[in-house]
Parts: sequence; structure tokens; C-alpha cells
Amino acid sequence: MSVRPDSWIEKMSREHGMIEPFEASQKREGVISYGVSSYGYDIRVSDEFKIFTNVNNAIVDPKNFDETSFVDFKGDVCVIPPNSFALGRSVEYFRIPRNVITICLGKSTYARCGIITNVTPFEPEWEGFVTLEISNTSPLPAKIYANEGIAQVLFFESDDSPTTSYADKKGKYQGQTGITTAKL
Repeated sequence: MSVRPDSWIEKMSREHGMIEPFEASQKREGVISYGVSSYGYDIRVSDEFKIFTNVNNAIVDPKNFDETSFVDFKGDVCVIPPNSFALGRSVEYFRIPRNVITICLGKSTYARCGIITNVTPFEPEWEGFVTLEISNTSPLPAKIYANEGIAQVLFFESDDSPTTSYADKKGKYQGQTGITTAKL
């Protein structure tokens, strides 16, 4: 298995719609960068967020998640409370080939401010908008800028395909179109 360079990412996006919309060069001027990087792709966060709140004194339970634990927000800047988090979604829609898996890591600009972006790997043949978990680990409110870079996706291609892909097992997050909270 090997990491794929920018030329492979562009080819797969153009020929197979792997990333839509696709930015063939990295956009940096006045924004947190996004688009193709040397060995990956910097994704953007949309202007839709679900900000965690504990006004109902709920318990976070991944088997029985209480949707009232979030406040929906749409805007150019999302402010995440101290020591809290928000869910967002990528601007880009992904279609991962059968012989590819990805790892997604937060951008250093945010990480240096105590903002951590967590995303699980995009499995072979998964497709959809990415739900992003954005944690503010700082003791201060933190700004997240919509339509700018939030995380980098690294693509790993194998010479072989898996026996069972995400599509084959009918994964519960397949084809997600909005911010998707925990499902059992």
C-alpha cells in the first residue's frame, strides 16, 4: 500500500468524480488553505454546523444519541464554546475507489489554536459528504471559518481490493448528505 501523490488524486477526481467539487491547486490567499496538496487533499468545512450544548443535562450515549444536545447553526463563522465541540460537514463529496482507503488529519493552523478535527478513515467504496467532529480543547471560544480548509485527506492505494467494501456491507453512513450524528 502506498500514499498517492497529487497527480493521482487529480486524475481520479477528473475521471471518476472521487472529489466534487475539486480544486486542482491549493488555495491559500487570505484563507485557511484547501485543495490539492503534495500527497493529499485539504477539504473545506461547509457553513452548516451542529454545536454541542448541555442545556438539557444529557448524557452522551453513542447507542442512544440525544439530538437535542446540538444547536443547529448556519453561517460564515462558527464559534465553538470552550472545551466543547461541533459537528460540521465537508464542502466536498467523496467517492472512494474500491482499492483505496483514506486517513484524515486536522490542519496545523487550527491544531496550533487547540482545535482538533477528527474524522474516521474513508473506507473503500464509501461515498458521501464527510461529517467532521471539531473539538475546541482550549479554555476560550474558538472560531471556525466556513468554506475554508479544516483537514487534510491522505489517500492510500492498494494493489489488491478488499473482500468486502463499505458499499458491500451497506455501511450505515453510506451516501450521507448532511451532518450525520451517531447511529447504531
